Parts: sequence; C-alpha cells; structure tokens
Amino acid sequence: MSEENKKENIKETNSTDESSKKETVEEVASESSEKVEEVASDSVSESSEKEEKVEDVVVNTSLDNSEEEEVLEGEKSKDENMDAIELPFIIGTKVGMTQVFASNGNVYPVTVIQAGPCNVTQIKSLKIDGYDAVQLGYKSIKENKTTKPLIGHFKKANSDYKKHLKEFRYSDLTNIELGTEITLKQFNVGDMLTVTGNSKGRGFAGHMKRHNFSGGRASHGKNSVMRKAGSIGAGTSPGRVWKGTRMAGRMGNDTVTVKNLELVKLDYDNNLLFVSGAIPGSNKNIVYISRTN
Repeated sequence: MSEENKKENIKETNSTDESSKKETVEEVASESSEKVEEVASDSVSESSEKEEKVEDVVVNTSLDNSEEEEVLEGEKSKDENMDAIELPFIIGTKVGMTQVFASNGNVYPVTVIQAGPCNVTQIKSLKIDGYDAVQLGYKSIKENKTTKPLIGHFKKANSDYKKHLKEFRYSDLTNIELGTEITLKQFNVGDMLTVTGNSKGRGFAGHMKRHNFSGGRASHGKNSVMRKAGSIGAGTSPGRVWKGTRMAGRMGNDTVTVKNLELVKLDYDNNLLFVSGAIPGSNKNIVYISRTN
C-alpha cells in the first residue's frame, strides 16, 4: 500500500473514533439529564407527600383540639350545673363498717354509705305549702311496683319511678328544678354530717336491757330481786301508773339521729361516703344524710 492510502485509512479511523466519542458523550448527557429529571420528580413528589402529611397532622391536631375543647366545655357545664344545684343533703344506703388507715398510721373505724344519685321530685314553697322544702327520690323501680298517684307525681317531676321519698327543709330554692339529679359532688372530705336512720329492732325486751336498769341487791337479806324492775308508783296517791314509766316492752326500730360525724373519705365513682363512727340501723338500711357545717 502506498503512503497516501495509509494516511487516508488513518483519517477514516480517527473520524470514526471521534463520531463514536461524540455519540457516547451524547448518550451520557441524555442519561444524566434523565436521572436529573427523575430525581427532581421524586423530590417534588416527596415534598408534596410531606405537605399532605403536614396538612393531615394539622387537621388531626385541630380536630383533637376541638374535641378536647368540647370535653372541657362539657365538664365545665357539668361543674357549673352541680354548683348551681348544690344541696347539703342526700339519701343513701348503709353498706357496712370497715377501717381506714391514715398516712401517719392511725386507723379510723368508718361506716360506708352508698349515697345517691337522687332526683328532685317536688319543691315546696312557703307561699303555696306553708314551708320551704325539697323532696328527693331514691332508688329507681319499675312502674308496676308503685301506685297510680305516685306515677302521676313522678311524671310531673320529670323523674323515673322511685322507691324512697324524703323531704328536707331548705329555704334557698333558686336554681332548683324538678328532675335534677343530686350526687356526691356537693360533699368534701372533712365535712361534718348528721345521719338519721331507723335503729335495729330488738323485739320485746326487759327493763334491764331496754332501759339499762341495774336490778336489785344480791346481798343483805334480799331474795329474788336481782333482776326486778322495782316500784312503779304509789298505791293510794296517785293510785295509778304514770304515762311514760320505763318498763319492759318493745325495743329498737326507732328513728335515731347521730350528729357531728366527720366525712373521712369519698369515692365519686361508686357513690360511697366513708363516715367516721357508727350510724343507726343494719346493713342495707336507708339513711338520710345532711351537712351541718
């Protein structure tokens, strides 16, 4: 081959190499541009997703805040209602006795009372009835367990049928409406309470058990007088037995009131009052509680 042919071949190979290089460079540039576009699109999609998540979080937080505000408003309204109809009395049931330990180790014997909830069934005023009072109903029952007059009474009071009714003298009748529910939120630990109930029935009892007589002497010539009642009156004058003379008879089942009992503990969830000391009656007995301070 001549030198001219060699030079031409070299020029052709160089041109082909340059064209191939240009093509590879163009391919690389196109691939890089495609990658850049993909990265940009991914970043845009990620940013849009983040914005959507932020919007969802903002919406959820706003909803949560609105729900919390509604709950707080409901609790405030409940508290306001309770403050508006606060009454210093309630009806309850004696549960039994137990003991409560203080933080310093002292033990207190207490009576547990399940008090309320009660409903206002009647409001008596001085102008219409001659005295101011509030009647409460306690323990719901079925319609067939009450009488027709009481059915009308409860319907008028917008209350369900109650087993026990009790009037409490009370002069501040403002903000009290028929059917209003009364709970334990009117009481606080440390309140002094007055509890009224029926004592246990003992049946027919002698004078020593019933009236704590000591009986006659057991010595100095006395015979068969150790458990005698003694004289019940003179024979000539007045010639009769005075009314009210303490003798043997039916004992117990009396209305007994115990004052100044301290409220030691409260259980709002179970409507329980823990009262220091003993109260009259057996377990499951109905008692009437009023605050004295």
